[in-house]
Formats: sequence, C-alpha cells, structure tokens
Amino acid sequence: MSLAPELLALLFAVGLLAGAISAAAGGASFVTFPALVWLGLPPIEANATNFVGLTPGNVAALFAFRRELRVIGWALAGPIAVASLGGLTGTVLVLWLGAGAFAGAISYLMGGATLLFAFAPYLRTQIEWFSLGRVFPAMLLFVLSAYGGYFGAGLGQIMLAAMTLIGLSDFNQANGAKNAVLVAMSAISIVVFAFSGLVSWPHAIVMMVGTSLGGFFGGALSRVLPQSLLRWGVIVFGVFLTLYYFFTG
Repeated sequence: MSLAPELLALLFAVGLLAGAISAAAGGASFVTFPALVWLGLPPIEANATNFVGLTPGNVAALFAFRRELRVIGWALAGPIAVASLGGLTGTVLVLWLGAGAFAGAISYLMGGATLLFAFAPYLRTQIEWFSLGRVFPAMLLFVLSAYGGYFGAGLGQIMLAAMTLIGLSDFNQANGAKNAVLVAMSAISIVVFAFSGLVSWPHAIVMMVGTSLGGFFGGALSRVLPQSLLRWGVIVFGVFLTLYYFFTG
C-alpha cells in the first residue's frame, strides 16, 4: 500500500511523538495504532504493523540497560520463555479469530489498555502483596504476554509491574528486564504477523525510523515535562479513543 508524501511525513511525525512518549512515560500504541487506522489500514493490519513499527524502541533500550541485564543474567531466561510463549499465543489468537472479531473488540481492548496503563504504577507498588510463590507470577506473565501478542497497548507499564512481581525490586533492573521480555515477545509475534501478510511494510518502516529517533530524544522530553502530566495525557487520550471506537465501531 503506497502512501502520499504528506501522509508519509505525518506517519513519521507520529512515530517521533510515539517514540518520545514511550521513552518518557509509556503508551506509544495509544498514538500509533489509531494513526494507522486513520491512514486507511484495517484494524487487524494496523495492529500487526504497529508491532513492527514500535519494536526498534525496545531494542534500543536494551543498550541503555545492559549493565542491569548483565546483573540479572540467566535468571531472565525463564521470564523470557514464558513471555514468548504468551505472546505467540496471543498472536495466534488474532489470526485464528480473524479480522471481524478483532475489529469488534477494539473498543474493549482500548478501554482495558487504558485502565491497565492508569493503574500500573499502583499495581507496581502493591504487587508483592499478591505474590503466591513462583506459579502465580508465571501465570500472570503468560496472561499479560498473551494480551500483548493480541493487542499490546499499555503493555510496557504492565510488564514493568510483572517484573517487580517476579522478584526484581530494583527499578532499573525491572525496567531493563521489561525491555528484554518485550523484545523477545515482539520478535516472535512479528515473525508470525510477517508470514501472515498482515504487515504493511511501507507504514512499518516509516514508523520504525520515527520511533527510533523519537525514543532517542524522549529522555530529554521526560526531563523537561513532568512525567505525571505525560501519563495523564496518555490516559485522557485513551479514554477518548475508547469512547470513539465504542460509539463508531
């Protein structure tokens, strides 16, 4: 699917904004997914393309947290395996249920993502109260990853809480582990989506460039603007999108 130059420029700008939001507060999919739909992609194709377009930001973040990842070491193998299996399950569900089921669930997915994004910090501070050994954290990680493989908006904040649950009390270690898990999970989903033919590569490539540059400069944005302001902006926009898809879907 070809895009006019002005639409390519718009998508690149959306990618820049999404990369900055992701680095500063999280919630990039709240911007990129509706933009891809507005540009004419069917929801299921917009979802697959969104996965590809946002992945470089998570990959770049691995380098920023390489010290923490070295400290965690092989202890991260288990969470990565569970998350990868969960992500694959969610992606297969998208293909199995089809475009109609996905399009019909958009308003509920967006609403659920908004709630999860809004309450993730509270969940992160209280989550140790719900830990029931190793089984419950692994089950929760699988469910969250399956949600991520199916849709994924707001997943970064939620996965950060999950990393705390599995025992990473240091914030930087939890953040580094979160990015490693997301990269592994997204890689499998991207392969499945790519072979399914659902990815619009012109859209994805422009987004990848934009999100990479936006993520690079997002740290500066987070130092200039209060993170609470950015988070509330994402939440309010998520509520607006939920209502929009609910009444127009």
